[in-house]
Amino acid sequence: MMLPAEMTADEGTAAARAPSRALLDVAGLTLEIPTRHGVLRPVRDVSLSLAPGEVLGVVGESGAGKSMLGNAIVGLLEPPIRRASGAIRLDGERIDTLDPGAMRKIRGRRIGAIYQDPLTALDPLYSIGKQLVETILCHLPVDRAQARRRAIALLERVGIPSANRRFDSLPHELSGGMRQRVVIALAIAANPRLIIADEPTTALDVTIQAQIVALLKSLCRESGTAILLITHDMGVIAEAADRVAVMYAGRVVEQGPVGRVIRRPTHPYTAGLMAAIPELGVRRGVLVQIDGAMPQPGKVPQGCAFHPRCAFVVPSCRTAEPALAEIGDGAFAACWRPITEATRAKFVAAPAGEEPISASDTLIAVRGLAKHFTKPASWLMKRVAGAQDHTVRAVQDVAFDIPRGRTFALVGESGSGKSTVAKLCVGLLRPTAGTIEYRGRDLSRIERGGRLQMVFQDPSSSLDPRWRVGNAIAEPLRARGPVLAADARRRVDELLERVGLSSADADRYPHEFSGGQRQRISIARALICEPEFLVCDEPTSALDVSVQAQILNLLRDLQRERQLTYLFISHNLAVVSQIAHEVGVMYLGRLVETGSPDRIFTAPQHEYTRNLLASIPRIEAAAKR
Repeated sequence: MMLPAEMTADEGTAAARAPSRALLDVAGLTLEIPTRHGVLRPVRDVSLSLAPGEVLGVVGESGAGKSMLGNAIVGLLEPPIRRASGAIRLDGERIDTLDPGAMRKIRGRRIGAIYQDPLTALDPLYSIGKQLVETILCHLPVDRAQARRRAIALLERVGIPSANRRFDSLPHELSGGMRQRVVIALAIAANPRLIIADEPTTALDVTIQAQIVALLKSLCRESGTAILLITHDMGVIAEAADRVAVMYAGRVVEQGPVGRVIRRPTHPYTAGLMAAIPELGVRRGVLVQIDGAMPQPGKVPQGCAFHPRCAFVVPSCRTAEPALAEIGDGAFAACWRPITEATRAKFVAAPAGEEPISASDTLIAVRGLAKHFTKPASWLMKRVAGAQDHTVRAVQDVAFDIPRGRTFALVGESGSGKSTVAKLCVGLLRPTAGTIEYRGRDLSRIERGGRLQMVFQDPSSSLDPRWRVGNAIAEPLRARGPVLAADARRRVDELLERVGLSSADADRYPHEFSGGQRQRISIARALICEPEFLVCDEPTSALDVSVQAQILNLLRDLQRERQLTYLFISHNLAVVSQIAHEVGVMYLGRLVETGSPDRIFTAPQHEYTRNLLASIPRIEAAAKR
């Protein structure tokens, strides 16, 4: 076996382009962004290849260069981003040097693209049928009638029910999962040989996610379509990919068969990513986390870019960047000190010990909770068609208790009523029926005074971009009454330090932080008034797995220190099994099953719960290959 020191960078990257009959071949690709402060390189010397019918997964934290790589292949790089070196070939033909007109003929016809947010990929003013027909007419020699028939057939193929009826629907009239299926139909409309799928399942429920993964796999099997699958979800990679490339700071640091990379990762970064993933049904004392954050393109350290975050640093890591070298079994890694069986144990978190269940008083008691929303019919429709107001029963007869210092988690698909319950529990909505008691008193009749707080899914939308972080954190404290500026600053500094930031960060703005850091700021803001009850609505769903581990560890530490009580909302059942003491499963506004995580995830009683569990993409799937 050749060690990195014995192999040049060119030899290593060339060897990493494994398949000999490549449909896509990326060789030594480097992208540059010229700025006033120098040239940034978000993608550096990337080489990979993809055979017909193969799925290559590309994983890594936000900022690793995954999406930039996908955009370069599709030819959607916007100035000032430019290709500095390397080549991209499709079926042996070089496409990175084509003019925009020639590249437009390739996009859609030979390369399809699926993006994370279908609402940004679909025109809101045109029906899904019209968008499909126009795409087909643009790329295939058919008339409009033939294009319509093909569009309906495509909708049926991707699993849209009643395709004829849905043909004239506007995007906003479809669910998130159905919109993503339409985007897939657009991507395959002209039978492309290659599809770039950039986070196609990230915002979807596990049941819809499983359907999308199955659909992508069937495309490869039936049509020989190759897919470059960009994601940070290793479960999806394990289920769908044949090979995987791990990116860090613009480079591929490990690449190989998916089973080999997942079971026996060689690069410390890959091992850290794998260890940070919570395992369904296994409660860890502390999740393994990768401290620090991905370096920005202009601040990549000398030597191995990962060395400031690595626990296995040797002197050469700080001075020279290792080449991507073959390590056996068709795998490659760029590391001066690869992970061995002896060091692999450091990435295994110890199971949580038995937590004593004290006879804590019930802090939150929910009884017969219901919330209905009425959508009034228009005056004209009432007069002409006799239309009636439409009532949506978002929550129906929900009841549960949360003892002080414990976590109750609600899981279920989008639209099941989880977030509505969360808003009811902090007083953002008034219940139609039922009661919510806080320390035995009706929540609607007491002054809450900051004792109930909420952490939202998207920290960017809950922090004012024009306010410095210190002012944003202190705002709830000032809203309660007069407070000395020095006292407020002292509390802000203490909380910033406690959530893993520094007091100097109080003078910065939200856009200067990463997504995980912004979520830490949101948690600090929620804690400023020393609440007893915290509602966390999907607090980790938009985060990378490494940052997710940091936030989950932080929430558990804060709960132990401050005896906080959590209502935790999530569609990620593995995350729930890590943090929850009790789990409730919601379906169509009702709580259909409750119990401990062990009981819910090992012996579910309700058919809906069993379906949810069966839909989860599992890392273990890679071990069977």
